[in-house]
Amino acid sequence: MAQVVRLWEITNEDSLTEVSQKRLNLEERIENWLEKDISIISNDLLVIGRQVETSFGGIIDILCLDSNGDVVIVELKRDKTPRDITAQVLDYGSWVKDLSYERVTEIGNSYYKGEKVKEVFAKKFGDEYPEVINEGHKMLVVASMIDNSTERIIKYLSETYGVGINAITFNYFKKDDGKEYLSRVFLIDPEESKQPSGKRQQSLTFEQFQEMADDNGVGALYEKASSGLRPLFYTVTRHITGIAIKGKFVERNSTPSIIVIYPYYSDAENGLKITIYIDRLVEYLNLDKEKFNNILPAVLKTRVDEWAGLVGDYFFKDEAEINRFVSFLRDHNSSS
Repeated sequence: MAQVVRLWEITNEDSLTEVSQKRLNLEERIENWLEKDISIISNDLLVIGRQVETSFGGIIDILCLDSNGDVVIVELKRDKTPRDITAQVLDYGSWVKDLSYERVTEIGNSYYKGEKVKEVFAKKFGDEYPEVINEGHKMLVVASMIDNSTERIIKYLSETYGVGINAITFNYFKKDDGKEYLSRVFLIDPEESKQPSGKRQQSLTFEQFQEMADDNGVGALYEKASSGLRPLFYTVTRHITGIAIKGKFVERNSTPSIIVIYPYYSDAENGLKITIYIDRLVEYLNLDKEKFNNILPAVLKTRVDEWAGLVGDYFFKDEAEINRFVSFLRDHNSSS
C-alpha cells in the first residue's frame, strides 16, 4: 500500500503548521534534479548517461554506476501503466546486462565529453575505476506517485525472484509563500534490495575461491599465490571470479589493484591465470623492470590502459613459477 507522507513546519512559537502536499505532474523536473544531484537517491551513484539509446530503440532516462562498478537504470514512470513501466525497465535491464566494460566506459566518456569517466569515478568515490564493470545491474523506477499495482509487481519480482528492482516516490510540498519541499520514500528498504541482478553474486569467501581453484585443478597454485602475495600488499577485494590485491599510493590518495588472481578462468591445462598491472607494480615496489620481466612466465596478452599503464595476463603453470614470482616480490618488498 502506498505510504502517505505528511510534512509540518515548526514555527518560532514551537507550534506546527502543516505544509500542503501538491501534485507534481512534471516528472521532467525530477529527472533534472536527479541529473544535477543523484545523491537524492543515493550517495553511491554516479550518473554516466541521460537519454541513453538502447540497441532496440528504447531510451533509458538516466544511467548510473555505483561504487562497485554495477550499472543502475533510473527510469521515470511518467504516465505509463503499471504493466508498461515494469515491462519497460525489465526490457532495459535485458539490454544493460550484456554491456561490456568498453561500452559502459564509452557511454560515460560521451556523457562527460571533455572529461574521462574513469577520472570522474575516482573523484566521486575516492577509488579507482573498477577493473570489472557491470557484473550486475539494478533498476529503479522513480515517480511522484506509485500505484498499488506497480508496488505489487515490483515487490513480487524483488522478494520472490531476487530481481534487483526497486521504486522511489518523491512527495512534493509547497507553501503559500512559494517555498517548495521534496521528500523521498523507497518502496523496499535499500538495505534489503542491495543485491543486483545479473552476474554479480554475494561475495565469495577466500575458502570458496580455494574450492573453486581445487575444482579447476589449480588448487596448489592458487594457495601458494594467494597466501604468498596477500601479505605483501595493502588490502584485498573479492570479485566473483577472483581476488584483487591492492596497493596504497599515499601521494595519489588511491588504492588501485596491482595483481588479480583468477581461479575462475584457470584450469589444469593452462594453469593459474594472474593479471599483473606491471607499471603499478614496478612503481609500488621500485622494481627493476627488466629483471622483473625475466622472472615472469610467457605472457598471454598485454594491453596499455590509459589509467593503469601496462597490464599483462599470464598463466602460471607450476609451483616453481609461482615461487619465483612471490620470492622476487617478497625480496623487494622487504628492501623497499
